[in-house]
Amino acid sequence: MAPTYYITTPIYYPSGKLHIGNTYTTVLCDALRRYKDMRGYDTYYLTGMDEHGKKIETVAQERDLPPLRHVDEMAEETRALWDRMNISYDDFIRTTEKRHKTVVQKIFEQLLEQGDIYLGQYEGYYCMHCEAFFTVSQLEEGHLCPDCGRETSKLSEESYFLRLSKYQDDLLEFIENNPGFITPESRRNEVMQFIRQGLNDLSVSRTTFDWGIKVVSNPKHVVYVWIDALSNYISALGYSTENDHLFQKYWHGDEVVHVVGKDILRFHAIYWPIMLMALGIPINFRLHAHGFYMMKEGKMSKSKGGVIYPDTLIEHYGLDELRYFLLRELPYGSDGVFTPEGFVERVNYDLANDFGNLLNRTVSMINKYFDGKVTAHAEASTEHDEDLQKTCEETLEKYEDYMESLKVAEAIKSVWRLISRTNKYIDETTPWILGKDENKKDELENVLYHLGESLRFIGIMLQPILLDASASLFRQLGIPESKQRYDTLDFGTLPEIETVRKPSPLFPRLDVEEEVGKLQRIIRGDSEQEEDDDEEKATMEDFVKLDIRVAKVTDCRPHPNADKLLIAQVDLGGEQKQIVAGIAKHYAPGDLKGKKVAVVANLEPVQLRGEWSEGMLLAGSNDEQLEVLTLKGLNPGDRIE
Repeated sequence: MAPTYYITTPIYYPSGKLHIGNTYTTVLCDALRRYKDMRGYDTYYLTGMDEHGKKIETVAQERDLPPLRHVDEMAEETRALWDRMNISYDDFIRTTEKRHKTVVQKIFEQLLEQGDIYLGQYEGYYCMHCEAFFTVSQLEEGHLCPDCGRETSKLSEESYFLRLSKYQDDLLEFIENNPGFITPESRRNEVMQFIRQGLNDLSVSRTTFDWGIKVVSNPKHVVYVWIDALSNYISALGYSTENDHLFQKYWHGDEVVHVVGKDILRFHAIYWPIMLMALGIPINFRLHAHGFYMMKEGKMSKSKGGVIYPDTLIEHYGLDELRYFLLRELPYGSDGVFTPEGFVERVNYDLANDFGNLLNRTVSMINKYFDGKVTAHAEASTEHDEDLQKTCEETLEKYEDYMESLKVAEAIKSVWRLISRTNKYIDETTPWILGKDENKKDELENVLYHLGESLRFIGIMLQPILLDASASLFRQLGIPESKQRYDTLDFGTLPEIETVRKPSPLFPRLDVEEEVGKLQRIIRGDSEQEEDDDEEKATMEDFVKLDIRVAKVTDCRPHPNADKLLIAQVDLGGEQKQIVAGIAKHYAPGDLKGKKVAVVANLEPVQLRGEWSEGMLLAGSNDEQLEVLTLKGLNPGDRIE
């Protein structure tokens, strides 16, 4: 029976569009989940939205919308972003859902009944942004919030309180006895120091607004956002319901990991475990609190014109480029900085030069010297083979250690050291010289096989990080699916390598000056019109690069993993291609069969929801309809100019 792995993001506050700082957490969890999948774990990935509280009520009022309408729109927008980023989550919990509300009300009443929650009067300074109360001694000068620096408001109202003080010694003992409970260690020390100062009981209800979950026994109170929000990690699993098999399986399973930003460390490291203690639920999770992505001028801020959004980077550069930068650039336990120069450099030097060029050179040499197919020749080894193989094996060990300890940036660096070593292997073995000596043919083939095997190791380890590039690497080297698995990483077990005839660049190089300027304008918030004015017009040379041909649709079927896509098999006059097209809302699979259509035949193959697409159908569209361009007199394979 496979070990279980349950990983969660915090549930995000729907007060505005998510920027790359929010996105980092989701991508980090996605990479860790994919890694565990690769290792054979039974995984479950939860994300979602925290949709209650005064701040949401206020934002909705500013938009002249009912709160539910506002959060519905934000949830739809967020799910669309995660889908565009191919995030592999299993559940998207919303705190406005009935399944969550019911559990929160049960939890509150249980804690009230057993005396862990009591009714009292609260007076203090409240930060609406952080949804938190502070004493005068905790505030910064000017009664500013110690966490976010914003103004606080002095409030006095009846409130229910959670007895944190009752459990502070038990929690401190638990943290001391479980050194891996909170990571990095600096965050663990911060939490322990805070607890040792003494915990004040926590206000857990509000009466000054209505947008929240009502306390069943006293409906004028709504449940305070942190009792509400933190419960999502078990409400989504069916805790305290008849259908609690996910809770039994994953919360009581082998590994549970909460990943959060450092700004909400205290709530997850103190309030949440105390809630669990009071409920009699085991504290069966690890808590990882990462740093922030900053801009040069400091924290990201839409009001100051210093913010970058993930969909912008995907649109202009690609998903793998975004994932790589986010996961590579944030140091473990520290903050990272997004700069246009840094982003472009990572794409050009790490992805295009180091990684992409290594694959391109390898495929080209295998084609040039051995017509696209090589096998190992152990009897013709070079003095450098053993060191390359040893580096592959040592890298795998380091990669595992780093991924298991949530040090994903370090895991990526270890793979890049292997990429550098493999590039050096080419310089050491000089295939271009071996290729001139017929007596060195076996030695040359063995060198190229070693390059292919090292790239297979690299591709497999990068699967959780680079979704499209790893798939392209396997395709270009002809690596069968059976040898793309993590459990096949034993050097030399690949029987042969059979490459594609023409290598495709994994990552195009970027024009540094042009792209840095573009990103700077985006960060400043320059208008879209200004962006459009700066874009170059397409030239005749650009157009003639397109190979547009007539193709006959020989078969068409629904995409198994996407309702909007159809998979068409087309004949271009003897050449067969598969094309995935987003036309399922306008055409049934049988509508195009037998028709002659116009296709772009020389596009780089891409994988769309698990299916390869080797071209593009041409179509026209407006707001109401889409029509695929069909032809009558021409024959399959004829060129359209």
